Amino acid sequence: MSTSKPIVKGFFEPRTFSIQYVVADPETKKCAIIDPVLDFDEKSGATTTSSADEILAYVKAEGYEIEWILDTHPHADHFSAASYLNKVTGAPTAIGEKVTEVQKLWKSIYNWPEFRADGSQWDRLFAEGDTFKVGNIPARVLFSPGHTLASITYVIGDAAFVHDTLFMPDSGTARADFPGGSATRLYNSIMEILSLPDETRIFTGHDYQPGGREPLWESTVAEQKAKNTHMSKCATEAEFVAVRTARDKTLAMPKLILHALQVNMNGGRLPEPEANGKRYLKFPLDALEGVTWDDR
Repeated sequence: MSTSKPIVKGFFEPRTFSIQYVVADPETKKCAIIDPVLDFDEKSGATTTSSADEILAYVKAEGYEIEWILDTHPHADHFSAASYLNKVTGAPTAIGEKVTEVQKLWKSIYNWPEFRADGSQWDRLFAEGDTFKVGNIPARVLFSPGHTLASITYVIGDAAFVHDTLFMPDSGTARADFPGGSATRLYNSIMEILSLPDETRIFTGHDYQPGGREPLWESTVAEQKAKNTHMSKCATEAEFVAVRTARDKTLAMPKLILHALQVNMNGGRLPEPEANGKRYLKFPLDALEGVTWDDR
């Protein structure tokens, strides 16, 4: 008999506080990888595939077959390993169809006229309400903008992968001040997620370990409604927007946003090597607002 409860394994990446996931159907042993990280050190410019290879080792040890490599949105704080995993495994990549809006926005920021802002860097672009399967487990897509224009949630069986919308209850919600972000749209996205059954498992994409606690990434809809430090204290959309906007004004831009977006809006592909065999990132100056000069 098929199950609606996938096996979920989280992999915490401490440099960027990211959680990567393997979601598996215990019956068929088929799985999806969600939001894999390509390791990058901004001080030296070094890249490795250590985090992605750890996932591959787990998949092999469990005897899983990879059906999907899924991104929830183009990330601003780490490089995506989707392209690397696609080359190694042949599994198709996917993201939400609104990624084209992010591509068009950042194509201008990077002054990259030849860039293809059509989403063709992924094998499938999901629309709102699209359905698919992981093994025999039904999955569907919720459009969850606010943090970015392209953010989506994957609901796979009883598990919802919300990435940058809700964090763990003691951490609140994601910022909404990136280019194309909106606190109002984020609130509406979160309310749709919280309308899922109370027992739905919520898996977040980052954990910043408030108070120095151990990293955590799993909660439930019921726990989020009762305890989320933002949602439980904001009775209205207006209250949430005020709280979120005030908080965002105190935050520095992610240290890797200008490094990462040019890679992630290209499906996780690093720039092609130049004549000397080296790859180079393009780094626009004075491109973003939100600087905090006292930030270290």
